[in-house]
Amino acid sequence: MAVQSHNMETKTRGNTHVVNITDQVAQCIESGQITNGTATVFVIGSTAGVTTTEFEPGLVKRDLKTAFEGIAPENATYLHEQTWHDDNGHAHVRASLLGPSLTVPFIDRRLQLGTWQQIVLIDFDTRSRSRRFVVQVIGE
Repeated sequence: MAVQSHNMETKTRGNTHVVNITDQVAQCIESGQITNGTATVFVIGSTAGVTTTEFEPGLVKRDLKTAFEGIAPENATYLHEQTWHDDNGHAHVRASLLGPSLTVPFIDRRLQLGTWQQIVLIDFDTRSRSRRFVVQVIGE
């Protein structure tokens, strides 16, 4: 059993910005020494999350944002904002519900994703930034 860790980064715009990171994750596996195993993707921070979806304009630009707005509205009252005097309580709630990590199996150095399935990082915060994430590859 071997473990390889990769520190990665991507630019985001915030406000439920969905970024396709599939190619970055695949590159970690393709360039590594591990042939079969799992890749865990973990975003660093408490206002972003990681999942899979079909990365197409209607879903990522409107549908996901609409869904998250229904779950944790941006203009609702959040005790977090009252405590810290900021504006991102909804971002913390959304990220907590989505989760910070995802594990994907790979065989012969190929991610086992469906035809229309991509790995995405979603930044819920209220500003642009450079998001850091870790890809940890475990296998043989």
